[in-house]
Amino acid sequence: MKIDRSRDGSALALVLEGRLDTLTAPELERALAASLEGIEALTLDFSKVDYVSSAGLRTLFGAQKRMATKQGSMKLTGVNDGVMEVLRMTGFTEVLKIEPVERNPQK
Repeated sequence: MKIDRSRDGSALALVLEGRLDTLTAPELERALAASLEGIEALTLDFSKVDYVSSAGLRTLFGAQKRMATKQGSMKLTGVNDGVMEVLRMTGFTEVLKIEPVERNPQK
């Protein structure tokens, strides 16, 4: 998994690329632990994430819990249909703020 960070004051955006699974979830956990100090708004850009496992979901839930109870807000952006289906089936759409991939409207 590739993780790019972009900070603007108290806002942090992480652009994730690849799979968020048993092998890569610990990498995201470490990146979050090293980056969240003083962050009030966290955005995880999922536009390049093609798969999320239960380990990835656990990492997302932990980040959401930390942000909501201690620091501020968290949202996922660019979530594709496959990942969105996993989030829907597991009930994470009720817990996380999610912005799906934007589609170009038909004219």
